[in-house]
Amino acid sequence: MTDSQLIEAAIAGADEAFAELVQPHRRPIHAHCYRMLGSLQDAEDAVQETFLRAWRAGERYDPQIGSLRTWLFAILRNVVIDLGRARSVRPKVGQSGVEPSVEPLDEALLSWQVEEAMRRIGDDHRRVLVETYYRGRPYAEVAEELGVPEGTVKSRLHTAVRALRDRLHEDEVV
Repeated sequence: MTDSQLIEAAIAGADEAFAELVQPHRRPIHAHCYRMLGSLQDAEDAVQETFLRAWRAGERYDPQIGSLRTWLFAILRNVVIDLGRARSVRPKVGQSGVEPSVEPLDEALLSWQVEEAMRRIGDDHRRVLVETYYRGRPYAEVAEELGVPEGTVKSRLHTAVRALRDRLHEDEVV
């Protein structure tokens, strides 16, 4: 079965089709949950809740808009936010008597969203953005390495920043 046939079958209620669709994404989602939540139990709960919500909302998935993995990670984001909210109303417990702040969770979510947005811009634009902004390299040096004029590097950078901003707006991050 093709992915589109699996999606149609899953939307129609075929458990096996849904399981086959999400199986390749289970491990990366679980690893991401564990990194964000710091607990295997919380990560497993988040993965289960993510797939349950995906199953319930299957008819809303549109492969024309984005990949299945991106859609699952968007659901995961909401699950993790809900877990963070639930934690904030629980009694504070721990060695120091204070539960860790939710801020690292917010930072991890933002980091993931930026990473996903970076994946969705073109390779040439992403490379220029990484080399100039993140690695702090001069335009001339990047241009020489890429074998393009310095003006092209600046143009690609301008386009990359705009594309990244647009992708983040699409995901309602900024």
